[in-house]
Amino acid sequence: MKGYILTVSDKGSRGERLDASGPALAEWLEERGVRVQKVEVVPDEEERIADRLRVWADTEDAEIILTTGGTGVSPRDVTPEATLQVVERVIPGFGELMRRKSLEKTPMATLSRALAGIRKGSLIINLPGSPGGAVENLEAVWEAVPHAVAKIRGDQSDCVPSRHPTG
Repeated sequence: MKGYILTVSDKGSRGERLDASGPALAEWLEERGVRVQKVEVVPDEEERIADRLRVWADTEDAEIILTTGGTGVSPRDVTPEATLQVVERVIPGFGELMRRKSLEKTPMATLSRALAGIRKGSLIINLPGSPGGAVENLEAVWEAVPHAVAKIRGDQSDCVPSRHPTG
């Protein structure tokens, strides 16, 4: 799989904070055989985020795009809105599962607005901004990711083996 990572951070984009989440996600993905093509940082600006997602999905043939940061409730947290601008279909189960898993560690998980969706042949997943939270949330949904990417890209095989009797 070809992966792209977009860190959404005002301070990171200005060089006032080192991006730890993007590299942590890149390392995690590469350990699982994903070829990380780009890791970029943009400010918490809806149009900038949406533009980057569009470019990666439309012209770079990204299979998986991860965003990290901007999924909370502060006024500048606009990653879900930017994602909704560009996805053609939302996959609610990803956000539900990530929140459920995070609730095992903190009640603040209820404040996450992270979501996932599809644009063209790309699976886009919003993750929290902390390195630990980003990796933990990706781990929570990872089992479904390769299957989702295959289906998004046109795999016609059955999702579950048939239970029809033979003979």
